[in-house]
Amino acid sequence: MIGVFFALAASSLVARAVHLQVLNKEFLNQQADSRHLRTEKISAHRGSIVDRNGEPLAISTPVDSIWANPKELAAAADKVPGLAKMLDKDAQALMRKVTRSMQKEFVYLQRHLNPDQARKVMALNIPGVNIIREYRRYYPAGEVAGHLVGFTNVDDSGQEGLELAFNHWLAGESGAKRVLKDRLGRAVENVESIRPPRHGRELRSSIDLRLQYIAYRALKASIQKHNAESGSIVVLDIRSGEVLAMVNQPTYNPNDRAQYSAERYRNRAITDIFEPGSSIKPLILASALESGQYDTGSYVDTSPGYVVVGPKKIEDSRNLGRINLTTVLSRSSNVGATKIAMSLQADQLWQTMTQFGLGSMTASGFPGESAGLLTHYQHWRQISQATLAYGYGISVTPLQLAQAYAAIGNQGEMHDVSLVALEAPTTSKRVISVDTAAAINQMMEEVVRPGGTGTKAAVNGYRVAGKTGTAWKFAAGGYSEDKYLSIFAGIVPASDPRLAALVIIDEPTGDLYYGSDVAAPVFAEVMAESLRLLAIPPDALPARDANNVMQAMSQ
Repeated sequence: MIGVFFALAASSLVARAVHLQVLNKEFLNQQADSRHLRTEKISAHRGSIVDRNGEPLAISTPVDSIWANPKELAAAADKVPGLAKMLDKDAQALMRKVTRSMQKEFVYLQRHLNPDQARKVMALNIPGVNIIREYRRYYPAGEVAGHLVGFTNVDDSGQEGLELAFNHWLAGESGAKRVLKDRLGRAVENVESIRPPRHGRELRSSIDLRLQYIAYRALKASIQKHNAESGSIVVLDIRSGEVLAMVNQPTYNPNDRAQYSAERYRNRAITDIFEPGSSIKPLILASALESGQYDTGSYVDTSPGYVVVGPKKIEDSRNLGRINLTTVLSRSSNVGATKIAMSLQADQLWQTMTQFGLGSMTASGFPGESAGLLTHYQHWRQISQATLAYGYGISVTPLQLAQAYAAIGNQGEMHDVSLVALEAPTTSKRVISVDTAAAINQMMEEVVRPGGTGTKAAVNGYRVAGKTGTAWKFAAGGYSEDKYLSIFAGIVPASDPRLAALVIIDEPTGDLYYGSDVAAPVFAEVMAESLRLLAIPPDALPARDANNVMQAMSQ
């Protein structure tokens, strides 16, 4: 009987083993896998943004995020206070977050911890608490390049600036793997790779961080000196259309999310529009020369120092009399520019402005870019054509106006604006003839020479061509008489233009508010250092004294 009993017991064990390991094997394996095998995300890092010389502007640094399975964590409620303390959170608030998510299998407890802190959390061995590797964006240049580079959200997706414009290029694609976990939810073995991660690609921007810092420093100092509301600087490579520097004030640090407000992070150089004042006059004279009605030897009679158009009286500071086109520009004669503009066909003037890119967006591709405002000539009144001559009734962005000046410096050919470093210049289109561009360039040189309005924009050792502008700001009920825009736009070196730049200071206070006093010195400072850093040779060195040369040779 004992033998039969043990035989039956052995038979039962064999039958049970066969049932578990043969007949029910697939079901049981599935049940085991469902309890211990998990699919985990393999985070892909975002591509870096660098300047044209490879200096980092935005990089991704590894961080760890803590997540939990709410059901498992709720079952170990006694562990929550210790977890909350480690995460610097309120225990009750953390528990409420867990209980509200009981129908889920995944909830973040804390995003973007440094790896050391995350390891301390995991050392608590709390059931249901897990760790996942992620990446956080860091911006080494801080507020110096903040407006241009932009920022990402907590999920590393571009929200502003280049981060948003090139999100498709920078963003990576997460991978997946299957892992074996123990009863506490800790991964103990990588079982298989389901999909490898695809990391984002590097973006080489057109910015030269050295020039960017120079422009940032000069603009910030000017804003503080004149207690101004805001300001912008744009520097373009005339030969390629690349943006070498673009800064704004006030600025923000993209590493500090507390500073993320539209007022601080919007890129004013691309999104904001303004009436350019007298800085538009080189384009008006270019239209006059292109029309064939004027040439470089033409004269305009500005007597008696004013002109009446409809109900408006347009005046100069004094009667300049009969002057040539160069004097119209160098002395910034509103009367002269108005008479020239009024003598042109409206469609001719409008076509020149549109050829220069006014009234339409550039090819920068920057999010939120404005097209400015240029009303079609069919809707112009007589006064519209008159005020256009000295920069009212038209609105442009700083980038648009800088691009127009770059076209003048590039012998009348305009390149598309690029925020990405180019291997070769983009295709260009002709906006004015070579002769007209050369004539305007020469006229603008007189603006910066003694007797012109832009002498403070002069750069020692270089010929500078440019134009000042001072515009009243539009306010409720008309134009304000105590709020101004100070502008200077120019190109250097004038003999062989390489750089075009625009400086705009919004609402300078105090006795100085003209573009010649506020914006022109900033232009001179930025261009002087930029030309030196780029090793662009001087084109206006003073003539050497022959006697000094002979003495030096004899020694």
